[in-house]
Amino acid sequence: MLSTLYHTIEYALKEATGQEEVFLVEGGEHADLASTVAFGLAKVRRKNPAMISRELAETLAAREDFGDIAVEALGPYLNFHFSREVIERALQDATRPGYGTHPRREERVVLEHTSANPNGPLHVGHIRNTILGDTLARCFRKAGYPLEVQYYVNDMGRQIAIVVWGFCTIADTSLAGEKGDHHVARIYIAANRALEARPECVAEVDRLMQQVERGDQATVLLFRKAVTECLEGFRVTLQRLGARHDRFVWESDFIRNGDTDRVLSRISHMPECHVDGRLWLDLSESGFEKEYVLRRSDGTSVYAARDLAYHTWKGRNFDRVIDVLGADHKLIGAQLIATLRLLGEKGPEIVHFEFVSLPEGSMSTRAGKFVSADELLEEVERRAREEVTVRRPELPETERLAIARSVALAAIRYDIARISPEKSTVFDWNEALDFERQSGPYIQYAHARASSILEKAGEFEECVALENEHEMALARHIIRFPMVIESVVRELKPHLLAAYARELADLFNAFYHFEPVLKSEGITRRSRLTLVKATQNTLAEALQTLGIDALRTM
Repeated sequence: MLSTLYHTIEYALKEATGQEEVFLVEGGEHADLASTVAFGLAKVRRKNPAMISRELAETLAAREDFGDIAVEALGPYLNFHFSREVIERALQDATRPGYGTHPRREERVVLEHTSANPNGPLHVGHIRNTILGDTLARCFRKAGYPLEVQYYVNDMGRQIAIVVWGFCTIADTSLAGEKGDHHVARIYIAANRALEARPECVAEVDRLMQQVERGDQATVLLFRKAVTECLEGFRVTLQRLGARHDRFVWESDFIRNGDTDRVLSRISHMPECHVDGRLWLDLSESGFEKEYVLRRSDGTSVYAARDLAYHTWKGRNFDRVIDVLGADHKLIGAQLIATLRLLGEKGPEIVHFEFVSLPEGSMSTRAGKFVSADELLEEVERRAREEVTVRRPELPETERLAIARSVALAAIRYDIARISPEKSTVFDWNEALDFERQSGPYIQYAHARASSILEKAGEFEECVALENEHEMALARHIIRFPMVIESVVRELKPHLLAAYARELADLFNAFYHFEPVLKSEGITRRSRLTLVKATQNTLAEALQTLGIDALRTM
């Protein structure tokens, strides 16, 4: 319902302004929707934006299709308010399973996330990529898009060559119960130390890289075996984090199938291309001073060349291409997009995220200095078990363990999702394990409280008759949920959903504190129970989209 109103307002604004971009967003505390289109029009019409806003408000208010929409000019801003009837009808939709799910769309989307080098376990820095990517994926599916989530496997870079060299030269005794990714990390760290002590062996690593690109079968098998062992460990961790990939795409496939040679051949005929033993592009007209090297003087391609082949394939098979990448990929991401543009191919939309660091500094697999995602999960689960045992000692141990696992995952996923990707963060155990406000467990607890109220109430006939400011504030927030999902997929900002869920929990707790539900009577009781049911259902849908369990008891 509200999506229809959104598009009604959007169409009306475009018609009234002649602008394709009308900057229609959620209105926050001041309105249901708002627009800043008057600012842009001020330059075109050479008028004060506040005057333009007033004129637009008068034009829009006179439209026949605005019967359920009130328009207000507040200085240069245009605010839109939905009628009480609209809010009450939308609230009834919010009590139904699947609330917030949009109709199926035709636009095909591919989303790549995590794609960590298979040279050691996923660590705290990597899982920011995983959680941001998986939350976006869940939002796209909620928004009705056909989506494929991919993991791009770097199986032929220098780091993997070092791993393979280590397996071939370092005496190794496997440890009982050791996950494959941890085993590979142990070899990788030892190999780097050995190469530092014996720099002449670097030539052996270079030779492995040349052999794998030539397709030497024995070398290819060595690389494949090492990478597969690491990926099996990744899969276990990803499953514990609640993240799923539809396809693992191997970098080497774009060498084997000839796609890399084909894209390099096309580039070699471009005026920006230079060959001096190496093959590189001059992207200075696109604002890049550094040479964009695609093939080394020994004839081997670099990662960027294979990445171009991969993205060419993605762009031809999907309508929208999205990558989640660390901030250290900003330069190569921009060079990739510039080169694809020169080739006439579709470039990706890139969500760059800043890094998670430890209080004592940044993490490095090579140096063996990192907190693995497995260690993080185990420690948070241990502390969650202690918290749940204190709160609910009467529960059977199996039930307490299940709650603790859900609470731990909520603490981790929410702590990462709530921060805007472009902001860096220092991982702090105490903040991640804060089971009170600003946390995933806090939102879970609001859902459990709503579930408890409904369980005590028993059967009731739903109705909506909003009476006061607490009820209206909660209802207005609930009905925003479908638009929040729309905003996340449009702006690629998963933290918008995290903020929405926390605010919903806040508003529900305020409502519960000030307005009696079970002790009220008649139509007031039925209406408030309906509001609780809409809250519970919306919290469940929001939590699920965040990858967090909606617990009924805690």
